[in-house]
Amino acid sequence: MASDLSRISRALLSVSDKTGLVEFARALAARGVTLVSTGGTHRTLTEAGLTVTEVSDLTGFPEMMDGRVKTLHPGVHGGLLAIRDNPEHQAAMLAHGIAAIDLLVVNLYPFEATLAAGKPAAQCIENIDIGGPAMIRAAAKNHKDVAVVVDVADYGAVLADLDAHDGAVTFATRRRLAQKAYARTASYDAAIATWLAGEIGAAPAAQTFQALGGTLAQGLRYGENPHMKAAFYRTAGAPRPGVATARQLQGKELSYNNINDTDAAFEAVSEFDPARTAAVVIVKHANPCGVAEGASLLDAYERALRCDPVSAFGGIVALNRTLDAEAAGKIVEIFTEVIIAPDATEEAAAIIAAKKNLRLLTTGGVADPRKPGQVWRTVAGGFLVQDRDNAVVDDMPLKVVTKRAPTEAELSDLRFAFRVAKHVKSNAIVYAKDGATVGIGAGQMSRVDSSRIAAWKAAEAAKAAGLPESLARGAVVASDAFFPFADGLLAAAEAGATAVIQPGGSMRDDDVIRAADEAGLAMVLTGHRHFRH
Repeated sequence: MASDLSRISRALLSVSDKTGLVEFARALAARGVTLVSTGGTHRTLTEAGLTVTEVSDLTGFPEMMDGRVKTLHPGVHGGLLAIRDNPEHQAAMLAHGIAAIDLLVVNLYPFEATLAAGKPAAQCIENIDIGGPAMIRAAAKNHKDVAVVVDVADYGAVLADLDAHDGAVTFATRRRLAQKAYARTASYDAAIATWLAGEIGAAPAAQTFQALGGTLAQGLRYGENPHMKAAFYRTAGAPRPGVATARQLQGKELSYNNINDTDAAFEAVSEFDPARTAAVVIVKHANPCGVAEGASLLDAYERALRCDPVSAFGGIVALNRTLDAEAAGKIVEIFTEVIIAPDATEEAAAIIAAKKNLRLLTTGGVADPRKPGQVWRTVAGGFLVQDRDNAVVDDMPLKVVTKRAPTEAELSDLRFAFRVAKHVKSNAIVYAKDGATVGIGAGQMSRVDSSRIAAWKAAEAAKAAGLPESLARGAVVASDAFFPFADGLLAAAEAGATAVIQPGGSMRDDDVIRAADEAGLAMVLTGHRHFRH
């Protein structure tokens, strides 16, 4: 229908990202569109030989204050906001010499890129766009008459509409572009608000309003299940190395579950300083099923795999050092979904390449486990925000509460086990020995069940390895939260554990300590809980 169409006669272009700008502007001019632009955009277009009106000719004012003030004027906003079939609006335009602007093309000052590059605060402030968002919102509000483009990817769609509709853009296109425009300004403002909150150290509860924004990284075939639609977005700011920053060297496209599990695996392996030890984490359904340190990545992988070789099938493998050929050759012996590491040697990449569906991701480094940040989770009608758990066991003063103190070897394994427990779904129980997990109980409704499952896993792992006794014999145990009763601790003792690490803080701590003493266990308290729901 003719009323569905909005003819494009004048376009205002003001862009920071000039990718495809000259070609797009030239195509508009070839279709009879009058071009108006600002600052650097005007310079780029005129140097390309295009006829372009400066925005100052519309406003009657020059750009001023280092370009901070140039488009905030009725000559611009009147042209964007005027309702074309409203007689009063038309009269106002005529009375004040305001020309209609039918197409707005704006992409914003690169605040997110400036922030990601770690630039100083003053430079970040100067890259906060004011006139751009104001124009975008004005044009998007008036999308009944105006088309607004905030993404260079939409240049082609606009030109296609113009060609298909004799120089006009359809309402469907204008509405789609308006939705994207509002999402863009919302994401932009969210990045600024989040950065400022970090600058002033504002805790989540101190912020009356919260905003979360991101840029589409990839559309996904589906979510956790095939009937659920999904996509992956990257947030602004200096990123933590991980799945969002990784380069995929090979393999088929990542799925929703792959991304979720790979993030869990790499966050866990980042707890292990690569300068101190090689470490490998194997994850299945967001839970570690095997973690180990080793003299090499191959050694660490083999020891991590021994913990639960059944669950490792179809899992995610994360490494804290450059993937080498030895480790790669071993990993590909069983079906693995994703391998993520700081880097990979050419030889290792070639080995992985033989498995065409196996994804190999490199991150350029490990994440800092102590770095602050926030975690978001939706609930019906709202969302929860909390600080990320950046507590590290190496920073915790361990308090010995039993008659027997742990040996140095036990103490090392206790720290290792608690480091792993931080990344296991609650209720979490982790058995470890000689820098490797030997049994993990995750996500149970009672802590004693987690303890029993972890012990059973340790016994099953021993059978798989052809060993005469459970791997839990002589191991230590970590609990992510306190033992509310002594039964969980006693289950660990029955399995053969010799030492325990837990936060403490239960009303029955004395009963648990007494039970540990009676069983001959050494026990230390951390004072820090690692719930992970």
